[in-house]
Amino acid sequence: MGRILAIDYGHKRCGIAETDPMRIIASGLTTVPAAKVLNFIEEYCQKEKVDVLVVGESLSLSGAANPIEREILGFIDKFKKKFPEIEVVREDERFTSKMAMESMIAAGSKKKDRRDKGNIDMISATIILQQYLEKKA
Repeated sequence: MGRILAIDYGHKRCGIAETDPMRIIASGLTTVPAAKVLNFIEEYCQKEKVDVLVVGESLSLSGAANPIEREILGFIDKFKKKFPEIEVVREDERFTSKMAMESMIAAGSKKKDRRDKGNIDMISATIILQQYLEKKA
């Protein structure tokens, strides 16, 4: 059984989270520039077996797709061509950035760390992955 990766896809950078080999715990992995995310995943897949990629679905409060959703769908198309053996699933990412900020405050993170958008993106990816795991349980 392979790991599950999750991506909080953004214009500039993507937060990435992973499960442990048993698919029990979601952990923040890193943040990479959006232009290099496919290369990062390719390198990661050379070291670790990945079965599923969970990609955040960017929706407004009304449920309509946000403008970045077009870019996300383009990424998913490229991903599926490069990794046809990996299943791609979508997970609603509404409020994950706010939840990430709140979890950083609750954990006592310094203001400097909370200003780093990369940290927020990575924690958002972890929340997306955790939501997916909870639904699967």
